[in-house]
Amino acid sequence: MTVKSAMIETSQKTGNFITLEGGEGVGKTTNMGFIRDWLSERGIPFVTTREPGGTPVAEKIRHLLLEHHEEDIDGTAELLLIFAARAQHLARVIMPALARGTWVICDRFTDATYAYQGAGRGLGLEKVAQLESLVQGVLRPDLTLILDVDTGLGLSRASQRGQLDRFESETHAFFDRVRQTYLQLARENPQRYRVVDAGQSLVSVQRDISAALTELL
Repeated sequence: MTVKSAMIETSQKTGNFITLEGGEGVGKTTNMGFIRDWLSERGIPFVTTREPGGTPVAEKIRHLLLEHHEEDIDGTAELLLIFAARAQHLARVIMPALARGTWVICDRFTDATYAYQGAGRGLGLEKVAQLESLVQGVLRPDLTLILDVDTGLGLSRASQRGQLDRFESETHAFFDRVRQTYLQLARENPQRYRVVDAGQSLVSVQRDISAALTELL
């Protein structure tokens, strides 16, 4: 399937598209597992995936983006690589699943690009918006869960996971910009976004996620 055909079929999708967003150390992996269990218990067909990545080709791009290099990756080159991976992901995984009525649960999507490249890298949100329209057409998630936590706490959690990748090694100021952009996006479109306080207990976090999923149903 080409990107063009994926865009054409956007209007034919019948599954729900849910994305899980947030900076480093917010607990996305743990809560992705909770969402999988929540859907399984209700007999809802779904696939889980991630960005960048989700297909063999896109995973190779992910590896290129996350590993450290002697040569710095230009910000615009990074942005284009992310959307190249996204185009492949949409064509091979996301759109076919949605078209057959399967829910798609994705660990990060284009909102991460607004936050990390648009704001974190300082490329500007307009560049991201242009590529979003080119690659996705009118497709947007039905629900975006933003796990939000104080930047310092999130980075402290992330540092406990072991060696940091290229993004995790960024500065506190970088991740402050990331966090503020996520919150800005949520303020501007409260119909799609739900901000979950990831600094509270795990039980409370998952209670809030469950409420948002129930509302979507």
